Amino acid sequence: MARSQNSFIKRQKEKKKLQKKKEKEERKKERQENNDKGGDLEDMLAYVDENGNITTTPPEEREEKKEKKEQRRDQSRPNNRKENY
Repeated sequence: MARSQNSFIKRQKEKKKLQKKKEKEERKKERQENNDKGGDLEDMLAYVDENGNITTTPPEEREEKKEKKEQRRDQSRPNNRKENY
C-alpha cells in the first residue's frame, strides 16, 4: 500500500510542477505583450542637421519646411520696387 501511495504523491507533485510552469509561461507572455519599453524605431532615431545640432526630423523634411518658410516669407513681403515707365 505504501508503494501506491508514493506513486500517487509523485504524480500529484508532477502535476503541481507542470501547472506552475504553465502559469509562469502565461505570466511571461502577458508581460511581453504589455511591455511598452522601446517603442518604434522612428522614436529612437536622431538626426544631425547642417549646423551639427541633433534633431528628430529627417533632413528631407527640414528642407521642405525651409522651402515653405521661404515661400511664405517672399509672399508676405510687399514688392517695394519702383517700376520705370
